[in-house]
Amino acid sequence: MGGRPSSPLDKQQRQHLRGQVDTLLRNFLPCYRGQLAASVLRQISRELGPQEPTGSQLLRSKKLPRVREHRGPLTQLRGHPPRWQPIFCVLRGDGRLEWFSHKEEYENGGHCLGSTALTGYTLLTSQREYLRLLDALCPESLGDHTQEEPDSLLEVPVSFPLFLQHPFRRHLCFSAATREAQHAWRLALQGGIRLQGTVLQRSQAPAARAFLDAVRLYRQHQGHFGDDDVTLGSDAEVLTAVLMREQLPALRAQTLPGLRGAGRARAWAWTELLDAVHAAVLAGASAGLCAFQPEKDELLASLEKTIRPDVDQLLRQRARVAGRLRTDIRGPLESCLRREVDPQLPRVVQTLLRTVEASLEAVRTLLAQGMDRLSHRLRQSPSGTRLRREVYSFGEMPWDLALMQTCYREAERSRGRLGQLAAPFGFLGMQSLVFGAQDLAQQLMADAVATFLQLADQCLTTALNCDQAAQRLERVRGRVLKKFKSDSGLAQRRFIRGWGLCIFLPFVLSQLEPGCKKMRKLRLSGKEGLVPGSQTLVPRSSHSAHRLLQEHSGAESSPTSILFLLDKCLQVEFLGQNGCAIFRLL
Repeated sequence: MGGRPSSPLDKQQRQHLRGQVDTLLRNFLPCYRGQLAASVLRQISRELGPQEPTGSQLLRSKKLPRVREHRGPLTQLRGHPPRWQPIFCVLRGDGRLEWFSHKEEYENGGHCLGSTALTGYTLLTSQREYLRLLDALCPESLGDHTQEEPDSLLEVPVSFPLFLQHPFRRHLCFSAATREAQHAWRLALQGGIRLQGTVLQRSQAPAARAFLDAVRLYRQHQGHFGDDDVTLGSDAEVLTAVLMREQLPALRAQTLPGLRGAGRARAWAWTELLDAVHAAVLAGASAGLCAFQPEKDELLASLEKTIRPDVDQLLRQRARVAGRLRTDIRGPLESCLRREVDPQLPRVVQTLLRTVEASLEAVRTLLAQGMDRLSHRLRQSPSGTRLRREVYSFGEMPWDLALMQTCYREAERSRGRLGQLAAPFGFLGMQSLVFGAQDLAQQLMADAVATFLQLADQCLTTALNCDQAAQRLERVRGRVLKKFKSDSGLAQRRFIRGWGLCIFLPFVLSQLEPGCKKMRKLRLSGKEGLVPGSQTLVPRSSHSAHRLLQEHSGAESSPTSILFLLDKCLQVEFLGQNGCAIFRLL
């Protein structure tokens, strides 16, 4: 698989998918507009409110997350009929994978045979495990293993395989020539998958946070409260995953029985059909979000101008309504926490703590070793190419996948145990959680490296001899490790609080939401004078802000308004009820 034949979708099917994407955007964008307004209000209130110290002592690295470009020869199962064929593969620094017919084609700037964003893929290096996964796609045809082309090719033993599996896209089957090459490609591909998957989670832009909140609220409105990995990827990829998950049961029931072939041949045909559907949905979602971009930019600018003059009144109004809601839910909330959450909370918190603590301790060890190597090299050779090379290697430590693998493995160790503890609460986002821990380890390493290099640059002068310079580096080393310890503790607490909320909060919300249905009868345009359908509370007296948001919000009172308020109140109340317990466990 790798060549792209004509689409298996006919004109009617493509039109149907366009209609599904249009419906999704029509239902999602009002929620997104409301969250953009909430994001602007939150940003302005933070700017005008008392400035609390961040607590971070390390300098923030200015280098953007990336992966090192990796390239080399592989063989790929591609073409129609598929054959194992030699290719030259390139993983770009932004995490995009491309493959060429040969190395010269790449070096001469020729067109690639194929390319893909690695978002959502899972890498397997066991042929037996991949075949089991392929069999599970069409379990009803397992007993009919006629030796069709894909079956026979896949069952030929592959010494060093690299299988990229995606729930909604065609699988990519590669093979390396040696175990060392397979290991290097495994690290590179895993880095690319993580880099492209966490693009929204790493962003500090208000629009990115607004988008993630809007997706969560949209799915809650659809009845899906548990967190999972659907928010990995770009905004268009996230919306595509949301729609694919909604459509998958119907698509499977309607099309799978009619696919030709049996056994793994049918499974391959199914992945090719899914890939065509995914491509059509992604194209529609990308076009829809691109068309929305000018409106979004205009809305953000308009909200900034209209909300800022009335921000104090808006916050008081929202706090008043939220306070009433907190009073209403306090009793049911305490009962739910005692009955459902408290018995599992200590084990979940301890497992989260072990996950992030072990990963960051591995970062500290690598950091200390890197600083020691620099001091040792300085004593041996105060000038020359070897010292410059050592400084460069030290600066590249956060992006050295082989080096950082020790830290990343620690983040993986508790995946199974934590998944078992969190699953009863509907949390299925273990990949996102592991990626979050790995991103945190990489960011802290980058910050510590940047801090050490800056402090070293400030204290080292040409007037110092080797021993004096090494002694100053030793003092810088101590300062950086002290700062790292402080930032590491702060990061651990934030990690546990954030992921604890992700695990428990949607579950608690799902338990309380049915009892709050009567609240939906409250028209948000009633006594409180709030904008209907918007997740931001705007008083009627602010005519310009009200008019602006009303133009960009649905005319009807949306249940997501109640869900949003309930969600925010629960964050306050949940932390109030269980926050002390969490921090005692730390």
